[in-house]
Amino acid sequence: MINRKANAVWKGTGKEGTGVISTQSTVLENTQYSFNTRFADGKGTNPEELIAAAHAGCFAMKLSFELNAAGFTADELNATATVSLDPSLGKVTKSHIDLKATIPGISADQFAEVAEKAKKECPISQLLNAEISMNAELLG
Repeated sequence: MINRKANAVWKGTGKEGTGVISTQSTVLENTQYSFNTRFADGKGTNPEELIAAAHAGCFAMKLSFELNAAGFTADELNATATVSLDPSLGKVTKSHIDLKATIPGISADQFAEVAEKAKKECPISQLLNAEISMNAELLG
């Protein structure tokens, strides 16, 4: 079992308060977040942005493993995840992955198959209780 930790400290009300997020690795250390960083364009991070980063990173790594298992090595996998929060429902409703990939020797069908498998089987995809969609583009 692998355990990873992050810590959040919040002070004040939901709308006027502020918080900081820190991670075990210290990549984030007292990183500011607030109502404005979550629901507007304030300076700092927010939970949905962090989920998007986790989903993009997890998917790209899972796809790399799937490609290796199929006999391919990517020159580059560029994955961008967009997490959608519906404030009226108070929940994340979707995570969409945009992928641009350069993989020597792979056919379009093989690419589509391994990308779809990685989308479904990446641990963060499995964790999210939301629609997971993807637009995967194989470059040159």
